[in-house]
Amino acid sequence: MNILIENAGAEKGFLLLEKANQWFIEAEGTMENRDVKVLESVPIEPNPQRDGIATTLINYVARTTDAVVLDDAVNDGHFTRDPYIVARQPKSVLCVPLVNQGKLAGIVYLENNLVTGAFTPKRLETVQLLGAQAAISLDNARLYEELAEYNRTLEAKVAERTLELSQTLEHLKATQEELVQSEKMAALGQLVAGIAHEINTPLGAIRASIANISDALNESIHQLPQLFQRLTPSRLQDFLALLEAAFKDKKNITSREERKFKRKLIAQLEDYEIDNADDIADTLVDMGIYEEIEQFVPLLQAEDNTLQAAYNLSIQQTSSQNIMMAVERASKIVFALKSYAHTDSQGHKKIKANVTECLDVVLTLYYTQLKHGIEVTTHYQDVPDILCCSDELNQVWTNIIHNAIQAMDNQGTLEITVAQQDDYIVVQITDSGKGIEENIKPRIFEPFFTTKPAGEGSGLGLDIVRRIIDKHQGRIEVESRPGKTTFSVFLPV
Repeated sequence: MNILIENAGAEKGFLLLEKANQWFIEAEGTMENRDVKVLESVPIEPNPQRDGIATTLINYVARTTDAVVLDDAVNDGHFTRDPYIVARQPKSVLCVPLVNQGKLAGIVYLENNLVTGAFTPKRLETVQLLGAQAAISLDNARLYEELAEYNRTLEAKVAERTLELSQTLEHLKATQEELVQSEKMAALGQLVAGIAHEINTPLGAIRASIANISDALNESIHQLPQLFQRLTPSRLQDFLALLEAAFKDKKNITSREERKFKRKLIAQLEDYEIDNADDIADTLVDMGIYEEIEQFVPLLQAEDNTLQAAYNLSIQQTSSQNIMMAVERASKIVFALKSYAHTDSQGHKKIKANVTECLDVVLTLYYTQLKHGIEVTTHYQDVPDILCCSDELNQVWTNIIHNAIQAMDNQGTLEITVAQQDDYIVVQITDSGKGIEENIKPRIFEPFFTTKPAGEGSGLGLDIVRRIIDKHQGRIEVESRPGKTTFSVFLPV
């Protein structure tokens, strides 16, 4: 600015820049002080009461980009009525546009109030030459400022975008967890009815057995005192032998075998000319006595309630055994649910767990679906416990076994093998279903891919299985042909 003032022969000068379609004074210099003041964007609105510039002249140069020289500003030219010129009476005025590559970069306004005609053509040429350099410098400064602002903005945008991506990633993780939990709950939901049935069945057996014990005990209380008074020592020994035979572990027989034993007993009883052979044969079969009845013939020939008394005692023993089995079955189901809930409460924390025990938990929960048409065979080797998220592995076994049941239409054979191969525990689950077609086998682990009808499958089951196994640094393989499909899961020890 000092160079322009000095070479132009001016007393003072201003540098103006445009911002948001308005012109502002950014710098001011004087020849007297040789000092340039950087201002804070002072507007150029007309104000004759303070030092300023001819605003009509500035607007003209800004509009035309032509340099204007006023040798006698008060008396000559088109700006004699400018408020500033009228008020301040300047003598010589020079206003030069700073143009770079055809674009207006700024305006220099110069004054000399000592003489008229101060800005000669030669000085104008010098100012225009210096102005061209100033325009380049201004553009460079502006570009640098824009670049700095762009960098600041870019950093802010990068930070904002990073935050958005982080939030999106967290949302995706949360969504994935929800999908995994949803798939898990869907699988468990299909078990609920069966589990409820499995709990109700032993409860019903217990209720019926208690009623049988109650009835039989009431009869025995009235029968036994009279019976023991009536029986001779030898007949009492026969009675006790009959009870001992009835109390022995009974083998399970089919309805066909039961009818066969009954026919044989009826024939034997008729040979001994025992009345009511049909009823007595029914009672003996119910007591689990199918053969070798010769020792009990004297008791059976007696027309009293000896056989009924023995039957009532047998019923109490049989019902007690039924209660024990029902309690054991219910306890096993409750234990399986408790184990499932306990491992789930571990969250994503890895714990030591036994793979075969986890498989048995899942098989227990699927017992209802399996028992009516699917034969389950297991081949478990002794394998070491592994560090794992057992609830997630339970979901792996749940999904694979559930798919196997559906593939077999609830009829077939399910074979589960657990063994150790080198540094891996290998779990193989094989079903006798229709198999997986070769053209879709490469896609079965894709998310949302399903061959089930709409509404019956989300297509996430095997994708979740693969993700869980990947998380455990394992792998899953599948081999399939009609009648045999095997999923092999390899888990590092």
